[in-house]
Amino acid sequence: FGVGGLYALTLWITKLRAAPVLTKEGKSAVNKVGFYHMSGQELSMMSLNAGAVSFTHIVKALEPFFSAMVSGIMFGKWMHPNVYLTLIPVVGGVAYACLKERSFSWLAFWTAMGSNLAFALRAVVSKSALDASGGELGENLTSVNLFGAVTIYAFIQSIPLFLLGEGSSFFDLWKKAVSAGTSTSVDLVKGLIVSGLFHYLNNEVMYLALSNVHPVTLAVGNTMKRVFIVVASVLVFRNPITVQSAIGSVIGIGGVLLYSLTKQKYEELEKIKAAEEAAAAKPKGRFGK
Repeated sequence: FGVGGLYALTLWITKLRAAPVLTKEGKSAVNKVGFYHMSGQELSMMSLNAGAVSFTHIVKALEPFFSAMVSGIMFGKWMHPNVYLTLIPVVGGVAYACLKERSFSWLAFWTAMGSNLAFALRAVVSKSALDASGGELGENLTSVNLFGAVTIYAFIQSIPLFLLGEGSSFFDLWKKAVSAGTSTSVDLVKGLIVSGLFHYLNNEVMYLALSNVHPVTLAVGNTMKRVFIVVASVLVFRNPITVQSAIGSVIGIGGVLLYSLTKQKYEELEKIKAAEEAAAAKPKGRFGK
């Protein structure tokens, strides 16, 4: 959060990017999204620490379902049931690809589920803020500026958790990492900066996508990101891929294609229906024209 916040502030101070000016309502909205963003990240880290990495990825593959439910409840607009059914192969395929060990931890399970809920709320509330018109939330509130403000708020909100959880042991852990001989303090600082910056840019691109797509579509993309991570590890690190991972990846990718085509079909049908209703409601002329 800190690295991303400094990156955003640098762009605003140097005027490389127009700084956002938030209203009272805008600050309240960004504060909420910042809390969801911070909570989702913290819960994800807790889940990874409490159980196997594969188990956390399996549970977090349920994110599209959370986004579908939250967006439906908050927006009051539900998609066609067949569109939701296409999420099954997406989630199932990714879960099958990630399923390498059957270790179970209740702490890992509930923190991963909490992370799904937090990220779903983050996407839905952010989408609502991006779609707001009339400037009631502020000026220059573009998708990238919104995420920059969200990151700063998340950083501030995460400080108490850091002090309560690792504040007293942070420097001891740092000394142990340096004394292990694998890296110096400079190397650790560089690693934190690089990883923090890439994490921020990854989420900034996600917000650019969110400004143009439905929150459920974004969740599907995040789920499929796990498959691309597996492929990247094979290409870069020469890690072998199992038949199970390959089958799960194919099912997941096929599910994404099916979701996109189904969603597009029913959106077109809704447009046609709306056009017909508008034409029927239009008052006719004197001779019925």
